[in-house]
Amino acid sequence: MEIPVVRNLLEANDILARRLKERFAAGQILALNLISSPGAGKTALLERTLTDLREEFTMAVIEGDLQTDNDARRVAATGARVVQINTGGGCHLDGAMILEALNTLALDRVDILFIENVGNLVCPVEFDCGEDHKIALLSVPEGDDKPEKYPLLFHLAALLLVNKTDLLPYVEFSLDRAARLAKQLNAALPVLPLSCKTGEGLNAWYDWLRAAREAKRAT
Repeated sequence: MEIPVVRNLLEANDILARRLKERFAAGQILALNLISSPGAGKTALLERTLTDLREEFTMAVIEGDLQTDNDARRVAATGARVVQINTGGGCHLDGAMILEALNTLALDRVDILFIENVGNLVCPVEFDCGEDHKIALLSVPEGDDKPEKYPLLFHLAALLLVNKTDLLPYVEFSLDRAARLAKQLNAALPVLPLSCKTGEGLNAWYDWLRAAREAKRAT
């Protein structure tokens, strides 16, 4: 009996997502939906990215959390535009929340919009937020079996970032196995290992952003 309700929710969200896609396309804004478990390093990744590329791109962030504005304050310290969404217990962001956030987030001359979703590998994947790409972020301490356990995200993602590689000497994690499991779901999925702490691998991420931004402008 619940299946039609879930379907109706997703269909209603898809309508809003199409409106968001049109809005982002009109402004040539590259919209990226960052999805990971709690603590995988989404905010740390944004802090490094917003700081290192602030002379190259104008960037803005929508922060999704159950409670607090802790992450939004960290992002704001980089000088980027940011708006906080507190879901009050909701496990994901959706199109309606993004549309409401845009009412208070000036998008004029924004090149890249990052949507930092609620920490969760399941629910956020189901709800389109109008993004151009979903970015999967996996951290080394979580284990290399996550693509096998939570396949939909890795099937739909345009990029897999493996964070906290500085911890590889201290935990059991195989980059090869994680990449192999992810590519079984998405053969074309790029996999970029990196460490937001040491900076290792960040240049490859920045190059990916540059290429994605250029592709958005071209369309």
